[in-house]
Amino acid sequence: MKKWIVLILILLSLAACRGNQNGEQPLELASNQESPCDQPPITVPTLPDVIPGYAQLDETTGLHVTGNPPGIDFATYRLSVTGLVENPTQFTYEELRCLPKVTDDPLLSCRGYFEDVANWSGVLIADILAQAQPIAKATSVTLISADGYQSQIPLEVAMDGESFLAYELEGEVLPILHGFPLRAVIPSREGLYWVKWLVELKVQ
Repeated sequence: MKKWIVLILILLSLAACRGNQNGEQPLELASNQESPCDQPPITVPTLPDVIPGYAQLDETTGLHVTGNPPGIDFATYRLSVTGLVENPTQFTYEELRCLPKVTDDPLLSCRGYFEDVANWSGVLIADILAQAQPIAKATSVTLISADGYQSQIPLEVAMDGESFLAYELEGEVLPILHGFPLRAVIPSREGLYWVKWLVELKVQ
């Protein structure tokens, strides 16, 4: 019996060696390669069964709802930086998560409708634009949503060290109703500038 146990252990060991020789990675290494900066994987959110109407309260988050969530293929999602820049570029969701993270809880005001306060986390617009390098004559940035909505802010506001693009709400993945994969948080401007479902920053 002991001989059979020893033989089985030897065979299992040989099989494991052959797997590594064929280029297979141990499970631990394979999982670490999912993010370039070892961020934990996310669970892509889904739409709730019941969607509140315009400016109505989403009781699951305590935030009010505006806009109609567009269909976004997360597997191919990119944030593009275009226009008057030296280095037009695109960022994957994971590349954005690898940039320095900021967190803030500014007032979101939609005048005449509601005011909300929540804790948002994401990446400074200034850090994104630093990689694209706006040229000297650039004066503004247009935030473009997957649903076609656009809003323009001065370049100095985009670069003020307070404006950022959020991918988390209250420490969790941003819900689709509130902008997943990415939404703007512009503390110095009212809610119409807080563009949801962002796909492009166009420097002009």
